[in-house]
Amino acid sequence: MKRSTTSTLKNYRWKGINSSGKKVAGQTLALTELEVRDKLKEQHIQIKKVKKGSVSLFTRLAHRVKAKDITLLTRQLATMLATGVPIVQALKLVSDNHRKAEMKSILSQVTKAVEAGTPISKAMRTASPHFDSLYVDLVATGEQAGNIAQVFERLATYREKSEQLKAKVIKALIYPAMVVLVALGVSYLMLTMVIPEFEMMFKGFGADLPWFTQQVLKLSHLAQAYSVFIAVGIATIVLAIKIIRSRSLQFRLSTCRAGLRFPIIGRVLTKAAIAKFSRTLATSFSAGIPILSSLKTTAKTAGNIHYQVAIDDVYRDTAAGMPMYIAMRNTQAFPEMVLQMVMIGEESGKLDDMLNKVASIYEFEVDNTVDNLGKILEPLIIVFLGGVVGGLVVAMYLPIFNLMSVLG
Repeated sequence: MKRSTTSTLKNYRWKGINSSGKKVAGQTLALTELEVRDKLKEQHIQIKKVKKGSVSLFTRLAHRVKAKDITLLTRQLATMLATGVPIVQALKLVSDNHRKAEMKSILSQVTKAVEAGTPISKAMRTASPHFDSLYVDLVATGEQAGNIAQVFERLATYREKSEQLKAKVIKALIYPAMVVLVALGVSYLMLTMVIPEFEMMFKGFGADLPWFTQQVLKLSHLAQAYSVFIAVGIATIVLAIKIIRSRSLQFRLSTCRAGLRFPIIGRVLTKAAIAKFSRTLATSFSAGIPILSSLKTTAKTAGNIHYQVAIDDVYRDTAAGMPMYIAMRNTQAFPEMVLQMVMIGEESGKLDDMLNKVASIYEFEVDNTVDNLGKILEPLIIVFLGGVVGGLVVAMYLPIFNLMSVLG
């Protein structure tokens, strides 16, 4: 069945006559006109006119479905199905109480398809790309095995842990990025506003300036004269890198590997990637999906091109009959501890348990590293800020210190 593309939310203005014979009018946010007509028919409104209109950017953003919404939906379905609520009723309950129009539309499409006899996995695949291949495959496995409530429970737990891990990685990246941006901003303001004032004062000294001060003044002149060109140049380079990354797998792979080698942050990204790989593979395999299909799905959802390529290699070698831990060792992308635990899992028949333990270990390490990131980076930040901002300040006061020593 063909996967649908993401439709754009639209504002449908309608006019009609209700069951009492009165003229009524209103507007409804929805993805398709058919959905609006179905809703009005349920309210026993005879439709006279439906006109499609666009919605503002703010409204579109407010009603856009995010990964967290799908995770919350999964948890709600898992809870209701576990208590014996039928799937159609569960979908309708979530839809009726959801505030986002896009999610209401998606759930409406899924509900209609399920009521018509379509398996929920196929209905979700068709309704929205927000239900990725891993999600749909797990639901399909649950339908076949008759344990769909357990599958939704596994999916909800998996997605919650993945989102927690992602939030930790983002937190790890934001801290150093903000420090660098603040340092660059302060340096720019000093070079373009503060240092020119000092330069006017130095001209009155009538003496030779120290070499370091002269270089900083040259940098100030450069920043004042070419700051716009420098900004445009940086933006162009960033855009060019993005375009090349989107078109060249090898370049994307090279930049990803360079990022993984970055001090401290690289270790966080590596551990997060291994944790996600282990958790995804464990979730798929424990749900009853064959190991080769699980590896293929895990590669697609890796979120890291270096590990995606590595998992593809593991899939190829495992399909050829090689034990998975040996295939993983050949990629040189996984630590020895992970390989040992996978080997034990394969030999004992408890691969999913071992992978879950690996995921828990690495999630804890990421959590611990991010929580202590301030202490880890503090010496580096002091050196960086002292070198950039402190260097500019020293350069401006050197002539004054020299003048004072001469006068003294």
